Amino acid sequence: MHEMEKPRVSKIVINMGIGESGEKLANAESLLKTLTGQKPIKRKAKQTNKDFGIRKNEPIASKVTLRGKKAYEFLKNAFEAVENKINLGSFDMYGNFSFGIKEHIDLPGVRYDPKVGVFGMDVCVSLERPGYRIKRRRIKRRKISPSHRITKEEGITFIKEQFKVNVYE
Repeated sequence: MHEMEKPRVSKIVINMGIGESGEKLANAESLLKTLTGQKPIKRKAKQTNKDFGIRKNEPIASKVTLRGKKAYEFLKNAFEAVENKINLGSFDMYGNFSFGIKEHIDLPGVRYDPKVGVFGMDVCVSLERPGYRIKRRRIKRRKISPSHRITKEEGITFIKEQFKVNVYE
C-alpha cells in the first residue's frame, strides 16, 4: 500500500453527557482533564426539557478533542476498557466509528474516587488518509475524491491491524 493510501486516526472526540450543571459537571470536567491532559469544553443544552429539568443554553456536558500521539495512546486504553471488541454497527460508511465506555474506572490505571463518582463517556474516532487537508484549508479548498475516501471495510481492517481489535456483529 502506498504511503498516501494508509488510513490514520484524524481525531478522537471524548464526550461526557452529564445531564445537569453544577458540581457534578465540574467533577466530570476535572476527571476528563486528568484522563486526557487537556482542558475540556462545556457543551450547552440545545433545547429546554422540563421532564429532565434542563433549560436551554444550560451547560450539561463536556468534551475533549484529541489528535496525534495523545489520540493513539487514549484509544489503546479505551479499547482495553471495552475488552478490545467493537460492534460492526458502530462504523459509518466512511470508516469512522464510535463506542461507549460505561464507567471511567474501566480504563486501565484509573482508580475509583468517591468524591468524583462514576461517569460514562462516548468515544468518537475519525479516520482519514494523508491529503485530507485540502478539504479543510482556507485557500483553494477542494472536495476529497471518492477514490481517496476511506470505506467501511478499510476502516475495519485498519482498526484490526493497528489496535488488534475484534469487530463482531
